[in-house]
Amino acid sequence: MSDLKSLRGSAAIAGVATFGCGEAPGYTDMELLANAARAAVADAGLKMSDIDGLCTASGGATMWAMPVVEYLGIRPSTIDSTMIGGSSFIAHLLPAMQALQSGQCNAVLVCYGSAQRTATFGRREVVASRRFLDPQPYEVPYEPMQPLSAYALAASRHMHEFGTTRRQLAEVAVAARAWAQRNPEAFMREPLTIDDVLGARMVSDPLTVRDSCLVTDGGGAYVLVRAERARDLPRTPVYVLGNGTAVWNRQISSMHDLTVTAARDSGRAAFAMAGLSPKDIDVVQLYDAFTINVLLFLEDLGFCAKGEGGAFVEGGAIGPGGRLPVNTNGGGLSCVHPGMYGIFALIEAVRQLRGEGGECQVAGVKTALAHGNGGTLSSQSTAVLGLGEVL
Repeated sequence: MSDLKSLRGSAAIAGVATFGCGEAPGYTDMELLANAARAAVADAGLKMSDIDGLCTASGGATMWAMPVVEYLGIRPSTIDSTMIGGSSFIAHLLPAMQALQSGQCNAVLVCYGSAQRTATFGRREVVASRRFLDPQPYEVPYEPMQPLSAYALAASRHMHEFGTTRRQLAEVAVAARAWAQRNPEAFMREPLTIDDVLGARMVSDPLTVRDSCLVTDGGGAYVLVRAERARDLPRTPVYVLGNGTAVWNRQISSMHDLTVTAARDSGRAAFAMAGLSPKDIDVVQLYDAFTINVLLFLEDLGFCAKGEGGAFVEGGAIGPGGRLPVNTNGGGLSCVHPGMYGIFALIEAVRQLRGEGGECQVAGVKTALAHGNGGTLSSQSTAVLGLGEVL
């Protein structure tokens, strides 16, 4: 870890952007990605010709980086297209920092786009194709409703073991919606109550449709440069203080404990690199594919003890005005979720640190945590970010 600590604050996020969040009919995955990428590069005060590093991943293409290079017209000297699900774009941070520090490149673009909601080849077709392209021998033969069934299994076990209630799970969805109502970019902004969540259509017991993430279109991108260069660019630099990634399993049925995720390891690594702890974090952005995710990650990242996530979120504690602001854009439950959400969690963390949260802005933010999840509680990646004053 000593070598990783030397990377603390060595790189900064200089530009971020989203594009087409919600519904973007007529756009392809690539077009959504490219529009977000161009906007993020411009936000950083750079030109596309300045980009010599690329990190990207796709749920539908195994060699995705190559057409992205072609479409954007760049010739990067370093490429990372590691695909570990929705956490990929947070996991890309550390390899990008190492490439920057070594001098292999000078400006890294991390980008993603998906037209999952409006594309003719949508989620149903992708799930069907994965039965052949990504076989999971202990689960696929039984035809579970994935990923819903996997997260419902984890939720059921948490309820059984710790007494967590459906009402506590609903608190997560209600808090996310309360943030989304303040965010003009959010896809769902209608009022939502706990009773609304509990009374919604059950999709995989104990999770209702309101316990489940959105299916939207959207593109997101950010640009990472060395710290000294970031200080000369137009936007307030957001420094990467720590990053950690951990994978314990692919299939939910291979988890040793359905209530403990690899976020325990990714979070420990990120905090150790950053030299900070959960009590030092001002805002938290968690991959909330389902309400149970937020409870699990709050516990595994150390914001509360194992089994206490339900009690921790009660009474609007993670919503506006609560003791810990979580998913201040509305998260994947109410803002945007185009297949993989991780990059949007990171972008929201950056916006909060730059004071660009609008009505969602939390006062006095100096540190932020963004956490990504991939597969069915399979991969976890944690990033700790901060302003210059916490370096």
